[in-house]
Amino acid sequence: KMALPLNIFKTVTHVLEATSAEIYTAPVGYSGVVLLAQVSNTGSTTETVTFSHQRTTNGVAVVTEIVKDFPIPANDTATFLDGKLSLESNDVLVISGSSSDLKFLGSVLETLK
Repeated sequence: KMALPLNIFKTVTHVLEATSAEIYTAPVGYSGVVLLAQVSNTGSTTETVTFSHQRTTNGVAVVTEIVKDFPIPANDTATFLDGKLSLESNDVLVISGSSSDLKFLGSVLETLK
């Protein structure tokens, strides 16, 4: 039987859409530590982003917005975490935006529980 790795670094990328997308789920048996979460706007107009944490408890999804309808000017980038965000197993990061000119880049450290 193979041992599970203690730490795994992941890079998460996503082109945003108007509909919410689950871009990362912390795997069972691991905690996720979000080290970086940023969105760049490669377009020529200001666009908005909603970025959330979601945890399901007793079958009910509880969504906590980190930013909601956050404006990002043209040709600019916004970083959404001043520190690190800890995710328990099955916690989900959810994102949506007003344009496909918005691109998410994240870095997550998964650590074995």
